[in-house]
Amino acid sequence: MLKKKIETALNKQINAELYSAYLYLSMASWAESKGLDGVANWFRIQYQEEQSHAMRLYGYVNERGSRVKLTAIDAPPTDWKSPLAVFKETLKHEQKVTGLINKLVDLARSESDHATDNMLQWFVSEQVEEEATADGIVCRIELVGEKGEGLFMIDRELATRVFTPPADQEG
Repeated sequence: MLKKKIETALNKQINAELYSAYLYLSMASWAESKGLDGVANWFRIQYQEEQSHAMRLYGYVNERGSRVKLTAIDAPPTDWKSPLAVFKETLKHEQKVTGLINKLVDLARSESDHATDNMLQWFVSEQVEEEATADGIVCRIELVGEKGEGLFMIDRELATRVFTPPADQEG
């Protein structure tokens, strides 16, 4: 059984991951409305990833004999000025999530909860990838600009992304 402090913190993180999914679905909708189908695809895949992150935590809380308690999810923004703005917000959001994960690791360690610390290491690694991916897209958009062929090429590249659940979550 998880200590109450850990259970509460993991439940908050489940909510944060579900908010992330909701945010990325909103971003997908915005991109589709702008004719950026590749960008929309990238965000729909990101939505699926965030849902899988929430479910990873959900499964862990239940496996440890504790209870998941879902709470309200805040409404995400629905409009952005440009493709660059939407990806800059994505990077900023992923940096915030990294901070949340780091605080969970700190809590697990302060509570001597080695199993939770171990489980959270997957998220630590995942956040490095999440930030690097968002930063890479920001850098490419800044390099080519937001109009014309450069943006078209990035949009086309982002259209190729597919969701692959982590091996331990398949099925």
